[in-house]
Order: sequence, then C-alpha cells, then structure tokens
Amino acid sequence: MHEPQRTEDTAGAVSGGDAAEESEAARRRRRAQFLRELHEAKELRNRVQPRRARAERMRQAVRMRTFRW
Repeated sequence: MHEPQRTEDTAGAVSGGDAAEESEAARRRRRAQFLRELHEAKELRNRVQPRRARAERMRQAVRMRTFRW
C-alpha cells in the first residue's frame, strides 16, 4: 500500500472566526479525496476480479429487492 498524500489542508491553521469555516472546507476536501480514491479502488477491484464483482452485484440486487420502502 502507498502512503496517502499530504496536502496543505492541515498545514495552515487559520485564526479567528474563519477557523471553523476553514476546517469545514478542509474536511470537505479530505472527504472528496477519500471518496475519489474509494471509487477508484472499487473500479480496480471490479476489473481485476470480475467474478467476485458480479457476485457482489447479485447480492446487492437481492438486498435491494428485499428492502421495504
């Protein structure tokens, strides 16, 4: 595994009233980066293991059919 890239999100702390707003923006950036990497990892897994990916899609379809709205 590779080490996650560090960005300037946590490097500069903002003082005053903008601190909460800046930390919220940094949190959103980190979350967006995490979701991009997660999506990329899932796509890679699906390409490398197509049979397992198909089985997972089937299980998800069964879960969705049995879920009551």
